[in-house]
Amino acid sequence: MPWNEAHKEDSRRRIVEAAARLFALHGFDRVGIDQLMREAGMTRGAFYAHFNSKAELYREAILATARRNGQRLREPSLSLTDLLEGYLSQAHRNGEGANCPMAFLVTDVAQRDEQLRSTYTDVFRGFVELLKPHMTQSEGPQQQDDAMRTAVLMIGGMAIARALNDDALAERLLQACRQPQVASDQEFC
Repeated sequence: MPWNEAHKEDSRRRIVEAAARLFALHGFDRVGIDQLMREAGMTRGAFYAHFNSKAELYREAILATARRNGQRLREPSLSLTDLLEGYLSQAHRNGEGANCPMAFLVTDVAQRDEQLRSTYTDVFRGFVELLKPHMTQSEGPQQQDDAMRTAVLMIGGMAIARALNDDALAERLLQACRQPQVASDQEFC
């Protein structure tokens, strides 16, 4: 007897959630289908009922995580300070909760095919758009630039903090990245 539609959707959701967790923590190459399906509480055979390849699941996991994380950014009561403190936290660095695929997978994605890199690019654009309303000190093109700068600071700060093996230095980096940005006329590059 075939599974009903609700069961299929629940199974797919469990696979995507497991994949998002594992890919964020270990990257594409260090996650196998068997490991992924064990994490989802399912058999390897069930994988192919939902996805044609691990690469297809990787794209879906990035999109699903971005959609879920984007919901938080849409909360009207969320201040920029709250956003920075939550994102640039030791808990996030340690892989607790919803792990940002932009920070956790930045170098991994850079080595993948154009389709996945396009997905990542779209997620980044969406992240910047969600940050724009939090850039209350600017408007127009400056607001876009401020949102982009904030996104890069958040993503880059988290990516570097995850790479550091000195917890005190990582915490200091995250704390520095949480500080409000001060506009400057200086050129850095």
